[in-house]
Amino acid sequence: MNQRWLFRLPTLALGLALSFTVAFFALTHEGLYDLDDLLYARYAHTLAAGTYRPLPDPQHTFHDPLQARLLVFGPVAGLYRLFGVNIISTTLWPLLCTMGCACLIWALYRKREPVVAAGTILLLSLHYFTLNLSTYLYPDNVLMFWCLAGTAALLTGRRTKQVRPDTWGMGFAVLSFAALLCKETIVFYLPFYVGLLAWDTYRRRHARFWRAALGTGGMLLVAYLSYYQLLTHDPLYRYHVIEQTNAYMSDGNYVQGRRGALLGRVTWEPLRFFVGTGVGVMLVLAATLVFRRGAAPASPAARHHDATFWGALAVATLAFYWWGSTSLQEYNPISLQARMMTPLLPPLAVAAGFGLRAFWQTGRGGWLISGVLLLFAAWLRSAVSIPYALLGLLFLGLSLMRLRLPAHLRPGTAGLAALLLFGLAAALLVRPLYFMRKPTVSSHFAQSRVVQAHLQAPTRGVVFVDEFLLRTHDFYYGFQVPPGLRFRSYLSRDSVRLEPGEKVWLLLNRSTLTNEELTRQLIRYSPNSVLAWFPRRKLVAQDGKVELYEVVR
Repeated sequence: MNQRWLFRLPTLALGLALSFTVAFFALTHEGLYDLDDLLYARYAHTLAAGTYRPLPDPQHTFHDPLQARLLVFGPVAGLYRLFGVNIISTTLWPLLCTMGCACLIWALYRKREPVVAAGTILLLSLHYFTLNLSTYLYPDNVLMFWCLAGTAALLTGRRTKQVRPDTWGMGFAVLSFAALLCKETIVFYLPFYVGLLAWDTYRRRHARFWRAALGTGGMLLVAYLSYYQLLTHDPLYRYHVIEQTNAYMSDGNYVQGRRGALLGRVTWEPLRFFVGTGVGVMLVLAATLVFRRGAAPASPAARHHDATFWGALAVATLAFYWWGSTSLQEYNPISLQARMMTPLLPPLAVAAGFGLRAFWQTGRGGWLISGVLLLFAAWLRSAVSIPYALLGLLFLGLSLMRLRLPAHLRPGTAGLAALLLFGLAAALLVRPLYFMRKPTVSSHFAQSRVVQAHLQAPTRGVVFVDEFLLRTHDFYYGFQVPPGLRFRSYLSRDSVRLEPGEKVWLLLNRSTLTNEELTRQLIRYSPNSVLAWFPRRKLVAQDGKVELYEVVR
């Protein structure tokens, strides 16, 4: 394969990543997921309508940390003004940020490090939870974009021959502040940033960059604290809200409600969590940088600098996630949830990209990589084992045939790079493709069609629904429910008083009532139970697993 193809691989990887992300978004979208994305959508609607108030309620009884994350719902407000309130306009912003991460990697390394660029794009964009979080209005992929953009500005601004370090320093400060307006977990990067500042100060390097960054960041921070001082008379209001939220949720944390699980949480459980979520591939490839003195004896200084930069950031972020705390008042480790580790993914994926490039360049280390990946597959013994097993077998095969590979598949060739990237993409696509073929667990779009067709003004009456739809039904009306319609829980069927001329409907979503995540916590009845509560009914409409009945009074 012609070596010119080597520099086309990042663009091919980007094309695959972007097209597959859009396909996954379209085929697996499940509508609203939980209370958080509903609240973000409501804040976006109030902002679009001009009724948003960045203050707690007058009685100061409702303190919501989500209300301060302006760069999560602010752009959504603009999309609402353009396209109206619907689930696509609600989640388009996380989708764009997810795709933006791949574009940033492509722009940063497509010419300097084509194998690193292509490998990182695939590792980050085809990771199942990166794709999954692109379909919900959660802050995590939005934060990931700003984290990656800020770190890229930091890396670029500190390069030796950079002619505009002060501009990049200001950009780094602005992008980091943007991340703060998304979610507080930008603090994952703080130890690395402080350590890098101390190192550069000690070596008296990059002074222009850091002066610009600190000056701009200081002004932004002072303005932000002054903003809360004017609104709430508390410049640290946002911090106090976070601590108050920690206290409110103390029954489920590792200090109050789960003290017995604390030892496991700070020792071996994070490793099991990373392996179980599929991040083990990134961990193994990134670890080759730690245990290898150099990717190649003659690697340029800039290449070594970048690999060290991303490797150090990945280690620092991983350590913060492993042992950090959600509170400064008491030690409470961060919950092991896939959406909580998105700040870790960009540096880990880039470090893994450098690890992949090291193997491509030298052909060494395949035995260790394949052994660990196959060990992960045997440990899990689940569907997640398949990508580990496929990649483990790929590296095992290349190691066994290292001395007998044809010339176009030798280390350092475009052919071997294409083979590695193809195998990586094929293994990573297994899990997303499986979920793309699964039936819906929410029937959101079917439910929306039924509501839009049959439950609109000037119809008047009561609609009995499940608890999940009870708290989300206003979203289907753009947060403006027709005044003649009242939504009530199935469980309140005997206590609702009807007015003259009102009709009664029963809206039954079988997908919702059989969704394991909801039936474990929120819903305690089955579809047959609901139908038994309303024996006198006639079917008005059915769309898939969504049924609308008129209840005979």
